[in-house]
Amino acid sequence: MIFKHVVDLHSISRAAEKLDYVQSNVSQRMKILEDELGARLLIWNNRGVKLTEEGTTLCKYAEDILKRMQDAKSAINKNKWKEYLAIGATQTVSAAMLPKLFLLFMKENNDIDMSMKTQDKQRLQEMLFYGEIDGVFVNGLFDEERFESVHSLTEDIVIFSNQDFKFIEDGCPTLIVNSDTTCTYRNKTFEVAKDKGYTDPKIMEFDILESILSAVESGMGMSVVPKRILDNRKTMQGIIQSDLPMPVRIEFIVILKRKRSKSLQKFIRFIKSLSLNV
Repeated sequence: MIFKHVVDLHSISRAAEKLDYVQSNVSQRMKILEDELGARLLIWNNRGVKLTEEGTTLCKYAEDILKRMQDAKSAINKNKWKEYLAIGATQTVSAAMLPKLFLLFMKENNDIDMSMKTQDKQRLQEMLFYGEIDGVFVNGLFDEERFESVHSLTEDIVIFSNQDFKFIEDGCPTLIVNSDTTCTYRNKTFEVAKDKGYTDPKIMEFDILESILSAVESGMGMSVVPKRILDNRKTMQGIIQSDLPMPVRIEFIVILKRKRSKSLQKFIRFIKSLSLNV
């Protein structure tokens, strides 16, 4: 569906390129669609195209139609049309929890193709709303007017630093954190520093989890991460970790009151069936 490509890519030109159409053809098709429906669907601005209220309504119906088409294809010919599932998560959650969870799920559901998308929490919610992904693992607050949590689990967290870690002269540690200000682990790191009486710590930000781990391992500072990440990295040298008493709560969220594909329904049943955290 041309309209859905324009919405997903936030651009007429990028949609035309992906579909191998000329841009004027896509623009004209959008104009014909708006005329047929008697409503404006898209607004152009310097950041691309944005949905109107009517466009948002159409997008929800379009997503439902595409999901039903995929289900129909899979039901008719599973060999040619596999079910598909796209799950989103922040880098920290995806690195700590999802690889093993995906492995267990695919062992039971080898007829489903899967992909994992990693972005910051705000972008993931945008992708979920516009149908680019089927569900998202998030920690902390989310938009409850658009999404609902269908399952939650907990993640043990730890403070960790290198054994050669040194405090800077004024007694404050350097905090190694994700640059995403909505990151729960970033905020937990700040909470730990405050609880220890460090009111003005130095901060070093990274966009990539592996950079945070490398920075701490080399003795640059301290951070808070899921315990599972360190348990999975036995090769890390000279690491000191201290368990924190309050685990992080992680929610799996989906679009509120929207029909779910068969593959998403299977995934939700699977994560609910787990007797303990993976």
